[in-house]
Amino acid sequence: MPIELNLDQRKVQLGRQLFTDSRLSGDNGTSCASCHFFNRGLTDGAPISHGQPGHPGATNTLSLFNVGLSSKLGWDGHLLTLEQQAAGVVENPTTMGSKWGYVLDILKRDSGLTTTFNQIYPDGIQRDNVIDALVEYEKSLTTPNAPFDRYLRGDQDAISSEAKEGYQLFKDYGCASCHQGVNVGGNMLQVFGIFGKPEAAAQGSHTPGAAQNSGISDDQPVFRVPVLRNVQITGPYFHDGSVQTLPEAIAIMAKTQLGRDVSNEDIAKLEAFLDSLTGEYQGVSVGKL
Repeated sequence: MPIELNLDQRKVQLGRQLFTDSRLSGDNGTSCASCHFFNRGLTDGAPISHGQPGHPGATNTLSLFNVGLSSKLGWDGHLLTLEQQAAGVVENPTTMGSKWGYVLDILKRDSGLTTTFNQIYPDGIQRDNVIDALVEYEKSLTTPNAPFDRYLRGDQDAISSEAKEGYQLFKDYGCASCHQGVNVGGNMLQVFGIFGKPEAAAQGSHTPGAAQNSGISDDQPVFRVPVLRNVQITGPYFHDGSVQTLPEAIAIMAKTQLGRDVSNEDIAKLEAFLDSLTGEYQGVSVGKL
């Protein structure tokens, strides 16, 4: 996973500060960091995001690690850029529940923050500049140098023989047809429940988080294919957080997406491969943050 980011570190530092700033929310009590914890792989570890008072969450919180490397964002994949995501999350009643005008008025009262913005942006604290700084920080949240990355670069000892067999199964079973690209997912939409209807998809196309008018299916739920990097530590799994363990998630996906009953031995091998996708953030394994 070699990545040339070429980021403006001044913006990254400012974005990091804004990421933890609760003034971006309507109640001044919620920041981006309130739902994205480093020790949880930048998720919150809950089945469903808690949401704002009066506006409870409906889906599992997605990880922000490597978010800049996906071509689609969110469970329904309707967001195509980080700028769209950052712009919308502030005014979304479930996430931050604020208004941009209110946020900017509060931020402009902070003389230190105003000085920092003026040093980076000629027009200071403006909506697009706040978004730009947040996006620059989110782009920095990459986790390279996973054991699997080192294996692909030629280090045959980077992953176990079990993980190597799991990688082969991942390709042979067809998992890689949807979970592809540098993020091993995050680039396409797919029906959840190609073979039968999983319990988590009981509401069909009205399942919370499902894409609407995708052109793929009118009665089955359609989701963005989840990213599998760092998946070992970003449970619980699925849009509703209904699955607690990775082996259980693997078995359900094999049954409902591939029409296969996979042996426990093969599940263990697939899990070993997925475990090898746990990367490093600033030189530290994501599993140890």
